[in-house]
Amino acid sequence: MNTEAVATLIAKNPTLKAAKAKLEAMQPGSYCIHRSWGFGQIQSYDEASQRLRIDFAGKPGHPMDPAFCITTMEVLPANHLLVRKQTEPDVIAKLIANDPAQLIVEALAAYPNNAATAIEIEIVLAQVVGEEKFKKWWSTAKKAIAKDPRISIPAKKTECYVVRETPVSVQDEIVEAFQGTRSARRRIKLAEELLATADKKNPAPELKDVLAGLAEAIKDSNQLDTAERLYGAAVRDDLAKFLGDETPYAPAQSDLIADARDIADIVEKLPVQFQSRLLELIKETHVIEHRDIVFNLLKTSQGKFTTECINFLVENGHTDELAASLKRWQVEQNLRAPVLLWIVKNRHSKKFAKLLNDLITPRLLGAIFYAIDYEALQAASARRIPLAEILSEDTDLIPDLLSSADSETARDLANTLLLNQGFEDLTKKSLLARFIKIFPSIQSLVAGDAEGKEEQLIVSRDSYERKREELELIITKKIPENSKAIATAREHGDLKENSEYKMAKQDQSVLMAQKAQLEKDLGRARISDFSDATLLQISVGSIVDVTVGSTGQTATYTVLGAWDSDPTKNVIAYKTPLGLALVGRQIGDTVNVKIGNTEETYTVKSIARYVDAK
Repeated sequence: MNTEAVATLIAKNPTLKAAKAKLEAMQPGSYCIHRSWGFGQIQSYDEASQRLRIDFAGKPGHPMDPAFCITTMEVLPANHLLVRKQTEPDVIAKLIANDPAQLIVEALAAYPNNAATAIEIEIVLAQVVGEEKFKKWWSTAKKAIAKDPRISIPAKKTECYVVRETPVSVQDEIVEAFQGTRSARRRIKLAEELLATADKKNPAPELKDVLAGLAEAIKDSNQLDTAERLYGAAVRDDLAKFLGDETPYAPAQSDLIADARDIADIVEKLPVQFQSRLLELIKETHVIEHRDIVFNLLKTSQGKFTTECINFLVENGHTDELAASLKRWQVEQNLRAPVLLWIVKNRHSKKFAKLLNDLITPRLLGAIFYAIDYEALQAASARRIPLAEILSEDTDLIPDLLSSADSETARDLANTLLLNQGFEDLTKKSLLARFIKIFPSIQSLVAGDAEGKEEQLIVSRDSYERKREELELIITKKIPENSKAIATAREHGDLKENSEYKMAKQDQSVLMAQKAQLEKDLGRARISDFSDATLLQISVGSIVDVTVGSTGQTATYTVLGAWDSDPTKNVIAYKTPLGLALVGRQIGDTVNVKIGNTEETYTVKSIARYVDAK
């Protein structure tokens, strides 16, 4: 737009006078960025229609009112990276590939005071580098940028990257930040950064002050929990070693893990990179019982720490004990999902062949199904289950686990799969196809499933949890205790005359039957909040007023899930005789119910919803 065109617009709309400079910048050939349409280039200005013509991606020659553009569009300076990507593509490509720090310096030159927030810079860089490549490129580029003395790095995304007038070394910047904060957590992090960037041949004198300040923060701060204090003590000791300082600082790392019972809680909060060091520290601190401590940690471990525990036990000569423990945990159904995940990922490893060969059996597949089902039921919402994902993605896993199975075992496992709540139906069918490929007779399960599944049980979440806890108690406590009782009784001699052994074996039969029934029931269960109940007819989740025929009095019953009966509160399960008789009935209907030798009639007076009365 020329001066005359701008003057004409302002004369027509005097409120635009304050935006005169911005209007004059809207020249043909200038590049711009619009709040809605993104990056574009102004092509022309049509004085007759008083409209700019702007080329946006997918919208060439888009007409726009300059007055409207004042608040929605920014004209970019010639040195802006988005502009230079168009005018100097080779230069920008070379900076992206070879000198990200210089790219940032030149990006900041387009902003007032050579400063822009981290959010602004990342948005621009994502467009310049390309959305697909940006995330990976930026994770590497930030490391190079952090080392450049010309650039001040923001601590938060809302703070600014700034080009300094006088370059400052990274170490000086970190020392300054350390001295400027009293936060113990921040001091630990900054001291760790100093260690990573310090000149090993010529340590800066300020590092001694940093060490003293860090030691004081770890000792006296009430901000830190035990895990944070332990990690801080490790950073403190590393810095002391770097400086050749042999002072015995308190608290010592060993003192912080002296109570073995606290270690499991500490592990969950420690940085991943410190986990292997923790195991070595446990070994040094708990010389006699360190093996047992690590076994207990492994049992409840997660993620990378599972691998660290196993590597530690193997490297310290405990492979045989580890193999025996894994087998025992499998029998007791105490193999947690992270350990199972590690087993299946490493089943072909030569390093762990001795450890895992005897575990790759159909029983392990059963443990995997149980763990997936358990994790799915714990989730309040849909979430990723890594064990289920690897079972689906690793096409060799099911064949490997079924290699020693007979057809009956395979059929039982396939049925367990069909009842599992951790898979979608399409995934179940895909996994079942792998069973059928090895055992064609299992095809009948698919046919049976298509004709009609075993009747589901509608249950409340509370009653489901009670059943699940009952099953978990049997699996984790009662069965292991029974196994120990059998082993103890067996040691008493002749089994034919051994009453303790016979009683323990009878208990075992009862427990296994209870376990099987609970697993079957839980597999059939469908959790409901009863919100789908209607007022038109009685259903699961209805509150019903009825007239009792023999007395003429009114009684109120709440019809809930299969495991929700509470006679003291007139709550009846829909599977009871009265529940079955009432479900499906409407107001005015009369039903006859026979319980034992007694027969009674009930007439429906009103229907309400349980969820509305809660």
